[in-house]
Amino acid sequence: MTEPRWLDAREAQLWQAYRDTQRELTRVLEGRLISNSGLSGADYALLHPLSIAADGILRTRDLGRSVGWERSRLSHQVSRMEKRGLVSREDCASDARGSMVRLTDLGRKAVEAAAPDHVEAVRTYFFDHLTTAEQQQLTTLFDRVLGGIPSAACPAAECEDPATDCTE
Repeated sequence: MTEPRWLDAREAQLWQAYRDTQRELTRVLEGRLISNSGLSGADYALLHPLSIAADGILRTRDLGRSVGWERSRLSHQVSRMEKRGLVSREDCASDARGSMVRLTDLGRKAVEAAAPDHVEAVRTYFFDHLTTAEQQQLTTLFDRVLGGIPSAACPAAECEDPATDCTE
């Protein structure tokens, strides 16, 4: 058995700073979203990709992949949002096994009303603390780290036939 590659003090400090930043940024953005728009972070996470999708509709599996959620979590969140009139589910015309999620007019109004303040919060709590060069450096670094992480969005054993365009 190989020895664990323990973090040194510098690495441990960086890792803890990353975790603390991610936790606190999520907390403050979620809190502000809820108080200013009534949308949760989960609501916004799904409404945003739908709002920029052609005709406000995405395959369920593509929506899940865009936010990195498993089917169960996505299904429960879509059900909650459907009850509130923010989205609707539709059958996929080209594949009876698949489904689509459509942004409703109410959902579009909600995300469009929430977006300006959310963007301002992202600027206030993240971008305003970084120079343009630091932003570019972080982008490069995050892209490098992300590129080294195996994708959990579609494990090989669970991938559907890529020729099928609507399967969940």
